[in-house]
Amino acid sequence: MKENQPVKLSFVALMASLMAIVALAIDAILPAISTITSDINSVDANDGKQLITMIFLGLGFGQLVFGPLSDSFGRKPIVYIGFSIFVIASLICVVSPSMELMIIGRVLQGIGLAAPRTIAITIIRDTYKGDFMAKIMSFITTIFILVPVVAPLMGKFILNHYNWSGIFYVQLVIAILVGFWFWKKQPETLKPEHKIKFNKLVFINGLKELLKHKISIGFTIVSGFISGAFIVYLSASQVIFENQYGLIDEFPYIFAGLATGVGLATFLNGNLVMKLGMWRLSFIAICVFSFNALIYVLLFWNTNNPSLEVLLVFMAIQFFTIGFIFGNIRAITMEPIGHIAGIGAAITGFVSTIMAVPIANFIGSFVTNTALPLFLGFTVFGMLSLAIFIYMKRLSKREFIKLNA
Repeated sequence: MKENQPVKLSFVALMASLMAIVALAIDAILPAISTITSDINSVDANDGKQLITMIFLGLGFGQLVFGPLSDSFGRKPIVYIGFSIFVIASLICVVSPSMELMIIGRVLQGIGLAAPRTIAITIIRDTYKGDFMAKIMSFITTIFILVPVVAPLMGKFILNHYNWSGIFYVQLVIAILVGFWFWKKQPETLKPEHKIKFNKLVFINGLKELLKHKISIGFTIVSGFISGAFIVYLSASQVIFENQYGLIDEFPYIFAGLATGVGLATFLNGNLVMKLGMWRLSFIAICVFSFNALIYVLLFWNTNNPSLEVLLVFMAIQFFTIGFIFGNIRAITMEPIGHIAGIGAAITGFVSTIMAVPIANFIGSFVTNTALPLFLGFTVFGMLSLAIFIYMKRLSKREFIKLNA
């Protein structure tokens, strides 16, 4: 187990690529959602949002399966299985004649992508620990965030010069290339002596072990709350900027600009976390996340949207804080459960995602005429996260005192 080794750029880039395909599959189709729903004769206004939220549903269930399998059969074989499912799912999306089949394809894409996403986190936990793990996660997330910057622009370009099916073909090709890179360059990180024989009790035993670690449980819930609020933005951003503000051509650039802010914060987090610690940084970020959203709600309650400039300022602050939240919260969650990294990543990821999807679907259904429901969701779930964080902080201090008594 390494703790203070120099960061290998090739490792960071590969892990980021495994995770970034998820962002590519989500964000590249954003400019094409209205075209897709029109071409497959969908009349429900919320169907477009389901093309985003349903991939997260697949991610949740997929990681619940692939995490335990990786503890039994190794990290690498599971990634290959996931990429294979993603290729098949992408082809289903391309030929879908109806919204129902398209949603099935998106769920399957999520299931397939759960493998590289979950295994990337597991490999990082296999290799690093503590604040240094949070630092690695920050650098990986920085590269990962670059995908939402370019993905909508790429999707818009393909849509203008080909059609929406080309977006899925490009995703498919990139997944194959990353899979080949992973096969050639990444060694297996699960040591033979750490393999767990797969049986029907693996989930039960893993859950029992996870439940012993209250801090991991608490921050899994925090992750679910913050992720749910963020998925609302992903699924409703097209409605807000294209429908409410009429910025059809400008939407990919606005989305890219906000994603750049997340990337900048994540990069800064990678440098600050070794000095201030992942607990302190994520606590400050959640405070700003919650109170910035509360100020928006108080200012624009029961009114029309503010000017675009005002909205973007609030959103920029909101997403800048997210850059300090996701990597640190994930690292805090995984820190106590390194001995069950695969099943631990699977169960915690499943719980947070399954929490996030209904949150996103519920709040997203209200984002029709104004952006207020989005910020209301940020406020409610930010405050709940803050309350849990404070409790977990006190619990951590009590456990530390007990261990050193």
